[in-house]
Amino acid sequence: MALVLVTGATGYIGGQLVPELLRRGHTVRVLTRHTSGLTGQPWSGQVDVVEGDASRAADCRRALDGVETAFYLLHSMDGRGEFRRRDRAMAQTFADAAADAGIARVVYLSGLHPDGDLSDHLASRVEVGQVFLDGPTPAVVLQAGVVLGNGSASFDMLRHLTERLPAMVAPRWVDNRIQPVAVADVVHYLAGAAELPARTNRTFDIGGPEVLTYAQMMQRYAEIVGLLPRRIISVPVLTPRLAGLWVEVVTPISAGIARPLVGSLVHEAVCQEDDVLDAIGPPPQGRTGFADAIRAAVADLEPHRWIRTLARTSAVVGTAAVAGSLLTTPDSQWYRRLDKPAWQPPPAAFPTVWTLLYATTAVATARSSAELAEAGHPARSRQLEQALAANMVLNVGWTALFFRGHRPWPAAVECAVLTASSADLARRAGATGRGKAAGIGLYAGWCLFATALTGSIARRNSRR
Repeated sequence: MALVLVTGATGYIGGQLVPELLRRGHTVRVLTRHTSGLTGQPWSGQVDVVEGDASRAADCRRALDGVETAFYLLHSMDGRGEFRRRDRAMAQTFADAAADAGIARVVYLSGLHPDGDLSDHLASRVEVGQVFLDGPTPAVVLQAGVVLGNGSASFDMLRHLTERLPAMVAPRWVDNRIQPVAVADVVHYLAGAAELPARTNRTFDIGGPEVLTYAQMMQRYAEIVGLLPRRIISVPVLTPRLAGLWVEVVTPISAGIARPLVGSLVHEAVCQEDDVLDAIGPPPQGRTGFADAIRAAVADLEPHRWIRTLARTSAVVGTAAVAGSLLTTPDSQWYRRLDKPAWQPPPAAFPTVWTLLYATTAVATARSSAELAEAGHPARSRQLEQALAANMVLNVGWTALFFRGHRPWPAAVECAVLTASSADLARRAGATGRGKAAGIGLYAGWCLFATALTGSIARRNSRR
């Protein structure tokens, strides 16, 4: 077999394509910006590595020297803006280098799309594919919809939305039809593209055997992994931008990826032809059905992790909230006689604010803890939940010292410690995203306000 080049080998698809190419007897070279990104890959010692950037012509020429087929699995969807321009320019640089090197074929993975105007994400994929199809080097452009596999951004969004939201008001696009495809099938078609007849220059649609709406995929996912049925109501008022923000808040997917993905879901993604089944052939065991693809994708995951984590953090915070409520006596004679500052909020504000902040803290901590555990940091996950428990003990202790112990100064000191603990909790949760830190930061800010208020009350009444 000839030498093949894989770009994007540190990505999800590329990381699975390399061992399949090796299994088929190819000699594999990878182009990567940082060789450290290959650390941990079991195949890293079996490939030739060229360190370089695909946006630089000289690096592309070095990587393509002696290559027969090049797999282009790159994109610039990183949240930095102008990714369409950057994608197009990088693809043109690579296509020119491929032509100069005289390679036999470029293989590119694009997206299923309808005719007409497209979202920026899909339009960029189509534009890149066209760059290769219009070039002098024959190109095979495979067009896939939602790829089902652990690590695929589209699958991660699907599963996190399903696992975390038992009921949701969703954008109208959840009723659009999609033909998802298992990652194993995608890898099969990509590897097979290297063996197509010479001069093949065209697109191929690839998909699984079933066509489902996004809402149906969520319901099927819940059923397969043992979650309760999901209640999904679609409405026309959520724009792609708002929906992208919603996905960013609910899931661990960054805005730079979530928003383009959501923007693409306004289009139906269904195969318009199945020529690939004749040209390359179906996978050895036939096209993978949705249920089997989901079972393979979650084999190393815990679909119930989120709900169990939320149950733990909610129990801790809920216990503290109930205990604090029972200990608080704003109607007691002692409290009514205290001299209080004019800037103290009205009594009705306290239960409302505390309830909202307790809920925010429980959810933000659960999100961060679950994501730390899933990312392979169970110790940090446990430490975060332990920090939450300690914080809630301090929270109850402050209430007890003030309202039951009638000791404003010790309560103020204890509340200062609570504030420091809350800030530390926000710092720990922020390891998985600034949104979690901001949510708990609101709680820390309120604790700081409570410290100032308690200290003011202690100072005003120490002279009496």
